[in-house]
Amino acid sequence: MNKLKNDTFLRALLRQPTEHTPIWLMRQAGRYLPEYCETRRRAGNFMNLCKNPRLACEVTLQPLARYDLDAAILFSDILTVPDAMGLGLYFAEGEGPKFERPLREEWEIRNLSVPDPGVELRYVIDAVAEIRRALDNSVPLIGFSGSPFTLACYMIEGGASEDFRSIKSMLYDRPDLLHHVLEVNTNAVTAYLNAQIEAGAQAVMIFDTWGGALSNRAYKAFSLAYMQRIVEGLRREHGGARIPSIVFTKGGGQWLEDIAAIGCDAVGLDWTTDIGAARRRVGDKVALQGNLDPVALFAQPEKIAQEARTILDAYGPGSGHVFNLGHGISQFTPPEHVAALVNAVHEHSRKQRQI
Repeated sequence: MNKLKNDTFLRALLRQPTEHTPIWLMRQAGRYLPEYCETRRRAGNFMNLCKNPRLACEVTLQPLARYDLDAAILFSDILTVPDAMGLGLYFAEGEGPKFERPLREEWEIRNLSVPDPGVELRYVIDAVAEIRRALDNSVPLIGFSGSPFTLACYMIEGGASEDFRSIKSMLYDRPDLLHHVLEVNTNAVTAYLNAQIEAGAQAVMIFDTWGGALSNRAYKAFSLAYMQRIVEGLRREHGGARIPSIVFTKGGGQWLEDIAAIGCDAVGLDWTTDIGAARRRVGDKVALQGNLDPVALFAQPEKIAQEARTILDAYGPGSGHVFNLGHGISQFTPPEHVAALVNAVHEHSRKQRQI
């Protein structure tokens, strides 16, 4: 396997010395880029874009052509897994993702089965392989999945939810049924991420977008415990290289120590947590990823740069930090503001290392 030209991101995840703090952005290939919107228009709709490995590769590479980013992330969606389970994913205009057949009846839950990544999710695995070839060892490729609980939220609610009434009712009334869904999801996500690693993903991330909606006890039992099982089941090495893992719970600041203890290499932070305090809390157990408020990208470029420097200074000297947003980039973000952020992170972090 040829050596990566820029392996800063992977070294930071493993808390090895780096010349600068690496940066990539959640949803970096997205609607804020006019070239992405054009490719999506050609695809016809979002799912066509996801299910076409050539077009998924095209949009994955678009932000890297614009910005000096330190990693690429597979273009896909977290809901490909429940779609592969037969729940019928579709995207209603202006309403976000929905399922034609959400899990409501006990028999539907008992019938749920783990999809074969090489069959039902072949298009994702093919996209990983194609993107990896197209990157030509320029920067690492990140694979990802939703967490078992976050996937279950959509599978049981049937789409996005304000109060998670259906899944939480099941959690309190029939925890056995929810545990069954989470068990199937855990096996599915583990197989899916390992298939991505086999196809060429050089790091993997678990997005626990809705874990923060749970109570303390419920988070540990219904989200964290299952993510720990996934981390334990992941391939740690492929092709002679270590494959780091990142776990991100939005709204999970109070559980940092618990997340850091499940065996992942890095913990993602949303913008509500002070990164300096987070570093003191987790010590040298894990790297940290984050955590600029995505809305800060609407400020003027000099203010964006100032915010970036504040986060870098709060983290402090040494490696183990991957700069990112605290959640996905807004579709309304001016593309030139992203350039200001990337440049500020690289410039200031290089200066930090010279002090």
